[in-house]
Amino acid sequence: MFKKGENIILGISVGDMNGVGPEVILKTFEDQRMMELCTPVVFGNAKLLSFIKKIVNCQTNIHGIDSLDQIQKGKFNVLNLWKEGVNLDFGTLNDAVGQYAIKSFVAATQALKNNEIDALVTAPINKYNIQSEEFQFPGHTDYLDKELEGNALMFMISEDLKVGLVTDHVPLQQVSQTLTPELIKQKVRTINKSLIQDFNVIKPRIALLGLNPHSGDNGIIGNEELNFINNTVKELFDEDIIIYGPYSADAFFGSEQFRNFDAVVACYHDQGLIPFKTLSFGNGVNYTAGLDKIRTSPDHGTAYDIAGKGIADFTSFKNAVYAALDIYKSKNEYLQSTANPLKVSTI
Repeated sequence: MFKKGENIILGISVGDMNGVGPEVILKTFEDQRMMELCTPVVFGNAKLLSFIKKIVNCQTNIHGIDSLDQIQKGKFNVLNLWKEGVNLDFGTLNDAVGQYAIKSFVAATQALKNNEIDALVTAPINKYNIQSEEFQFPGHTDYLDKELEGNALMFMISEDLKVGLVTDHVPLQQVSQTLTPELIKQKVRTINKSLIQDFNVIKPRIALLGLNPHSGDNGIIGNEELNFINNTVKELFDEDIIIYGPYSADAFFGSEQFRNFDAVVACYHDQGLIPFKTLSFGNGVNYTAGLDKIRTSPDHGTAYDIAGKGIADFTSFKNAVYAALDIYKSKNEYLQSTANPLKVSTI
């Protein structure tokens, strides 16, 4: 019988099963040495994973369980959340399959919330077919923000680059109204704290990108920088957060200025995600920083165009597993080191 604490219990939501999610999960744990790092448990159905395993020609040994107290160390555990069969048609958008993806994700999140698993890695979903009366969220991050403690922040991480977003899944026409000094401060503080406790950066250096082209050109191309962004950077610096900017986003990455910083903060989704995926695609990881629990995911989507062909690259998913394990250890070491500081004795 598995005893919690022997190694990290890693929960995995199965994602959209018509996409590449199950394939990259299976390929990641085809190497038995991965079981020395963690004990995986996929929230889904063992028979269905066995079927997909044959389709994508993978040799991962599947251990089906019916409850989390049956998890076994050294095994690729698959928790049977449902018994019925599911009709898959690889590469297609299917509402029923989307609901199974959310069933997996919600169950895994609740297990994370209840400390039945230590960390969570989510396989890609399709934001369209997950919607229902019970689940009305744009994606994983928004649901996690509701269910877990803290303030969720999309933090894209790779070996050479970390990019956090002030606004994430917000329509472009709403970004300027959504962006406020308070929101910028909240996100920057979250990134600064995450760098310290999750990534062992003692004194983080952070860059903030401007909202407008050329950071507004002194008000010629937009006034947000002059009205509040410049002053917000000064106020954060006064809080002893080492932050500089706002930088003009168009030249910041091409000139490799990002290498001078531990993290970059983008004002909106594409401003941060386009350069990140250009520089790190296939290797990057999406980490939900700012919460009391750990969740990571690969930096790609369902990839319907190659689903079921056995050719999906699992590097990003494997990196998401590594990142979850590393962050779990770093966070716990930080919390332990700061929980009981030595009392100063008086003579």
